[in-house]
Order: sequence, then structure tokens, then C-alpha cells
Amino acid sequence: MSTTSVSATSVSATHTSPPVTGRKTAWAEGLDELRAAATTEPGRLRVIGALLALLVVVFGAVTAWQVADRAAAADDVVTHSQPLTADAASIYRSLADADTTAAAGFLAGDKESVATRERYATDISTASALLVKAAANSGGSDGARAQIAKLNSRLPRYTGLVETARANNRQGLPLGGAYLRYANEQMRKELLPAAQALYDAETDRLTEDYGAAKARPWCALAAGVVATGALGWAQRRHYRRTNRVFNRGLLAATAASVVVLVWLAAGHTVARAALTGSYEHGARSLRVLNEARIDALQARGDENLTLVARGAVLTGGQEDFYEAGFRSGMADLAGGGEHGAAAKSRLGAALALADDEAGRRPVRAALTQVRQWQVRHGEARAADDRGDYEQALAKVIGTGGSTGESFDRVAAGLQQALVHEQEEFRSAADSGRGALGGLPVGAGVLAGLAAVGAVLGIGRRLAEYR
Repeated sequence: MSTTSVSATSVSATHTSPPVTGRKTAWAEGLDELRAAATTEPGRLRVIGALLALLVVVFGAVTAWQVADRAAAADDVVTHSQPLTADAASIYRSLADADTTAAAGFLAGDKESVATRERYATDISTASALLVKAAANSGGSDGARAQIAKLNSRLPRYTGLVETARANNRQGLPLGGAYLRYANEQMRKELLPAAQALYDAETDRLTEDYGAAKARPWCALAAGVVATGALGWAQRRHYRRTNRVFNRGLLAATAASVVVLVWLAAGHTVARAALTGSYEHGARSLRVLNEARIDALQARGDENLTLVARGAVLTGGQEDFYEAGFRSGMADLAGGGEHGAAAKSRLGAALALADDEAGRRPVRAALTQVRQWQVRHGEARAADDRGDYEQALAKVIGTGGSTGESFDRVAAGLQQALVHEQEEFRSAADSGRGALGGLPVGAGVLAGLAAVGAVLGIGRRLAEYR
């Protein structure tokens, strides 16, 4: 090989390009720059400032979100689910009262008063109007909508049977009693169970809204503790490095965060206590009183139908079906005995739940009338058993000293108690939702101020390095 050839080969080898290595991504380069910055005090301060601002903003956002959810649930308790529960109870009461009134009018025959006819018509009209309202506000509850549809389809059939019974009764035809008993059977087996299912569905929704309103905002509380702790750590670090006790920006940020945290804890505690009170001494009392009113209505209906059926309907034990129903209703309403109310009876529970004398007084009055009702009922049954039907009829639907008079007084006492407990519920529930008012907006504003304070406080420290 020639010298020239060797030289050319050497030069070629000398000028060979080095291998190309892969370049770092922008993300990797950014991390490298961040690590490099974090090795200096100004860099560390910038990272601390960014983290503090982020923690405070997250605290404010989570607080606003969780409190807004609970405030909305509390508002639903007051303005939506509880009124719908009350309407469902009124639908049941109206239907049961219509059935009872129809039986009373049937017993009166051609002497049926205008007031009785108007009461029946009002009950049917009220139930129909409340069903329309419930259908418009049933929301996403499939169960509630199904029961409303069932009631709307069955109610015209029931009223038709009642009118047929009345027409036969006016003509003196015994078939009228059979039609009325069939109407009552429709009410007992179809209409009232559907109304009860609707009431249960609305009550379940009320319970869910209570649960959502009273749920503790753990995420917000945890975020507040973390943000406040981080601000405290930053100030302690600042003090140890500079011997300066206060940094105005960080101090303002800490104060704003502590205010939000205390406001959150105190506001939710007050709201939870008030909502619990509205449930224990409002919603629960209302439910028991509604059930007591239903028991009274059913007992009255059974009492009337005892005279309509005249022993034509018997239980499996060969007892009068309606008389057995009356005794069962009275046992549920007030329990056994001649005085007072059994603890497990509706009136006993209502007395236990009432938290003041204004709530207990009408329940005691209703209980007194229940005991009088039972005495008068015993007199009516004794007259009927000895064959004095007219005397028994007068004791049941007469204008003076009758069981109907006692029933009306029981209903009046229970209605008075319901009005009082409704006011108690509304007052306590309003206090509960009021305790959360302004907190979502306030938390957002204060968190924003805290974030600004943290950035300014760190910025003041950074200025010392310029």
C-alpha cells in the first residue's frame, strides 16, 4: 500500500462523525431545572409558595363543594321531601276519611246530611289534587310514580261503587250494602296500600335527604388541616432561617385558613344538631301522629261498617270482621286499659316524642277522647247485640253523645298536634340549613385571599435575594 493511500485512510478515519445521542424531552429538562432550582434557597421558596397556594385553593374548593351539597340536601328536606311526605300522608288520610264518611252517610240513609256529602266530596277532591301535585314532583322515584298511577286508575272505580251503593240504598235495596262493602274492600286492599307505599317512598326519600345533609365533610376538614399545617410549617421555617417572628402574608393566609376551618367545623356541627332535632322532634313526631290519625280513621270506618254488614263478613275465627278490625285499630292507637296510653301505642309514642307541653297537650286530649270513644262504642255494641239497631245507630252516628262525636274530637286533637309538630320541624330545619348559608361563598373568597397572602409572603422573602 502506498504512503498516499495510508494518509487518505487516516484522514478519513480522523474526520468520522461521532454517534448522535438522544436529546432529553422538554418534561425531563424541566424536571432537571426544577431540581437545580430547588438546590438554592430562592428556588425552594418558589416551590414552597406554589405548594402553599395550591393547598389553600384546594381546601377552599373542596369546602365549597361539600358544603354546597349539604346545603342543597338540607334545602330539599325543608322545601321538597318533607312537604311531599306530608302530602302523601294527606292522600292516605283523605282516602280513609272518604271511606269512613261514605259508610256514615250510608248508615244515615235518606237522612244523610249535606255536611256529610260535602265532607266526602272534599276528601275525594283533596286526594285527587294531591295526586296531581305528587305526580308533578315525584322526580326520579319509580316506586312513587307507580303508586300514583295505581291510585289514579283505582280511585274512579271506587267512587263509582260508592255512588252505586248510595243509589241502591236510596231505593231501599239491600244490594246497596254489598256494593258499599265491595267499595270498602277496594279501598282496603288496593287504594290504601298504594297510598301507604307512596308515603313510605316519600319517607325514604326524606331519610336520604337527611343523611346527605348531615354527612360530615371529611374531605374538606382534612384539606383544611393539611393546608393550615403547611402554612404553620412554612412560618416556622421562615422563623428558624431569619429569626423574624412574623411574615405578614403567611400570617394572613394562616388566619384566613383557620377562619374557614373553624367556620366549617362549627357551621356543620350546628347544622347537624339542628337537623337531628328537626328529625327527632319534628319528622318522627309527624310520622307517628299521621299513623295515629290513620288508625283512628280505620277504626271509625270499621265501626260504621259493623252496622252496615250486620255480621255478614266474618274472620277465620267466626268473629265479626269489622268489629275485630275496630279492636285492633284501637289497640294500635292507644293500647289496652281504660286510662293512659301504652308506651308502644301510637299515642304513647307521640307523647314520648313531644318535647314541650304545647305538643303533649293535644295528644293527651285526643287520648281522653279515645277512651270515651271506647266506652260509647261498647254501649253501641251492647244495644246492637240485644237487637236494638236504632239505638246502636244513634250511638254511632247520632248528634249527641255518639262515637262519631268522640272520633271528631280525636281527629281535632291529632290535627292540632300535627300543626304544632310541623312548626317545630320547620323551625329546627330552617336553623339547620341557615347554619350552612354563606359558607360555600365565604370559603371560596377566604381561600382566594389566603392563596394571595401565601404568594405575597413568599414573594417578600424572595425579594431579599435580589
